[in-house]
Amino acid sequence: MRIIKAGVIGTGFIGPAHVEALRRLGCIEVVALAEANEELARTKARDLCVPKSYGDYRKLLQDSEIEVVHNCTPNFLHFQISRDALLAGKHVISEKPLAINSKESAKLVELAERSGLVGAIHFNYRNYPLIQEAAEMVRKGDLGRVFSVHGSYLQDWLYLNTDYNWRLEPERSGASRAVADIGSHWCDLVQFITQDSICEVFADIATMHKVRKRPKREMATFVGKSLRPSDYENVPIQTEDYASVLLHFQSGAHGVFTVSQVSAGRKNRLWFEVDGSKKAIWWDQERPNMMNIGYREKPNEALIKDPSLLSKRAQAYAAYPGGHPEGFPDGPKFFFRDVYTRIAQGKKSRPKFATFQDGHNEILMTEAVLKSARTRKWVKLP
Repeated sequence: MRIIKAGVIGTGFIGPAHVEALRRLGCIEVVALAEANEELARTKARDLCVPKSYGDYRKLLQDSEIEVVHNCTPNFLHFQISRDALLAGKHVISEKPLAINSKESAKLVELAERSGLVGAIHFNYRNYPLIQEAAEMVRKGDLGRVFSVHGSYLQDWLYLNTDYNWRLEPERSGASRAVADIGSHWCDLVQFITQDSICEVFADIATMHKVRKRPKREMATFVGKSLRPSDYENVPIQTEDYASVLLHFQSGAHGVFTVSQVSAGRKNRLWFEVDGSKKAIWWDQERPNMMNIGYREKPNEALIKDPSLLSKRAQAYAAYPGGHPEGFPDGPKFFFRDVYTRIAQGKKSRPKFATFQDGHNEILMTEAVLKSARTRKWVKLP
C-alpha cells in the first residue's frame, strides 16, 4: 500500500492511541496535529514526535499533504469538524458519537456519500480476532438460529460523586451518556456479529448521583483524583449513570443489555452472549483472548486466540501466534488498516469497517432509548 499522510485533531485520551496505532501500520505518516491553541498543539506535537502542529483545526484542513483526518475531539465538536474536513476534500475517521443528534449525523452520511470520500466511525471492538471469529461462526450457520443476545458494558470510572469529566455535561457530550458512550459500542458489536439489526427498544435508565462534585480545574478522563473538599463545586447531573434495555431484532431474536459507569471493580468490562439453536458463544473484553462455546449435549469449549485455530477471516486480525495476547491497542490498528486500504484501493467492495451510516444508526438507537425511558413504552427505530 502507498504511503498516506494523516492529521489528528484532538489529543486527549484517544488521540495519542490513534497516533500509536497508525505508526504500527508502517505505511501511514502522522504529519500534523491540531489542538485548542498553539501552545498546547506545540507541546503535544513535541511529546508525540509529530512534525507539524496547529492551534486551529481549520489550518490543518488547509494542509495539502494531509489526505485523512482523525477527529478525536469532544463530542460536541464532531459534527462541525467532520463536516469541514469532508468539505475540504479529506477522508474522515471520527470517534463516536458521529454527532450530537441524528439530524446532524444524517447530514454527515449524506455529505460523505455525495463527496465520494471515506467516512469511518471508530467502533474498534469489531477488530479483535475472536470477534471476527464469532461473526464468521454466525455467518456460516454454526450457531443455528439466533434465539437471544444479552450482555453488559460495565465501568467504575464515575463510581464516586467526586468523579467528574466533560462527558457529564450534556452541552459537550450529548443528551445521553452511558448509553451513547459505551452502550453504542455494545450494540454495534452484537449487530456486527449477528448481522442482524436492532429494530425496537424498551429502556430503563437511572442517574445514581443526582449531584456531583466538579473539580474547579478540569481533570483528564480515567485519571485518579486527590483533591480537597474546597477544590470542588456541586453540579446537578442530567445524564444517565445506568441503563438496562430490552431489544427486538429484525430476525425475531430477543435481547437485553445493561450499561453502567458506576459498577465498582469493573474497569472496561464489555461482555456478551449469543444463544443459538445449535450452540452459544460468550466473550469478555477484559479477557479478550478467549471465547467460550456452550453446548447442551457435550462439555463446553474454550477457544483460545491462535491463528492456527481460527477461520481465514479471523486470522487476518491476529498478528501474533497463539500464547501472545492481543487486546485493546490492536483493535484500532486493524480498524485503521481496513480504512486506509479502502482509501488506497478505492471503493471496490463493501467496507470492512464501521461507516458513518453505522454511526448514524447508533445515534438513532440512543435517541430511541431515551424516548422509551421517557414514555415507558417500546419504541421502534426508524
